[in-house]
Amino acid sequence: MPKEKLNIGLFVTCLVDVFRPNIAFAAVKLLKKSGCSVSVPPTQTCCGQPAFNNGNRREARRIAAKVIREFEGFDYVVVPSGSCGGMIHLHYRDLFPEGSKLEAAARELADRTYELVTFLDEVVGYRQQSVAYPGSCAYHDSCAALRELRIKETPRKFLRQVGNLRLRELEHAEACCGFGGTFCVKFPEVADRIVVDKIDDIVASKADTVVSADLGCLLNIAGKLRRDGHKIKVFHVAEILADMARGPGIGGTTVQTTPFKLPGAASKL
Repeated sequence: MPKEKLNIGLFVTCLVDVFRPNIAFAAVKLLKKSGCSVSVPPTQTCCGQPAFNNGNRREARRIAAKVIREFEGFDYVVVPSGSCGGMIHLHYRDLFPEGSKLEAAARELADRTYELVTFLDEVVGYRQQSVAYPGSCAYHDSCAALRELRIKETPRKFLRQVGNLRLRELEHAEACCGFGGTFCVKFPEVADRIVVDKIDDIVASKADTVVSADLGCLLNIAGKLRRDGHKIKVFHVAEILADMARGPGIGGTTVQTTPFKLPGAASKL
């Protein structure tokens, strides 16, 4: 772990803030256990990915400029999402005119932005501490985390350190779940066919829990599992690692509605 306490800006993500704040609290817990100071700029919203993926570069640049301002001064920016993390770490670099002030700022932000499990592993050398999960877990590789950020082994390594947890590999762990952001809105029939195959793979694994690092995928998978009558639980990897997977999983019977964002300036946690 670093000798000096790192000042971390947590990019919560839209989906986590609205649908599953528990993931953000789990991320804070893991970061603080690693000796980091964590702040949450309260005006943060979207990373700009929906606009970017739909070809609206002007709107994506406007949102990115806002994110750049909000996360100035932090040692690192950590994101509990391969999707949003990939947007900031990779795509911000090419959003602004070459040689402009914002291009330089975007590249500087990109360089210090990490997806959560990668940050825990590569920057602070996190080691799992006295956490147990009594279940068998299948890990789903989200497209953005796997193909953009090359995240494959790290979440599995951490999950293997969790007491009582039995990790089961899906036969097609790297296959898309069908979410794809606005893809599932534009092409619902195709998206449904893809998630049907993903659910069949999960059921065949005989795992009682599905885990991933992207809430978009998890919402899509959980929704299909519930509609088809399956009782398989769904959790974000941060919830498992932080020992915060004791209640209903994503898509469970109890809906968590407490927003994560806190009032005031950059909220310190």
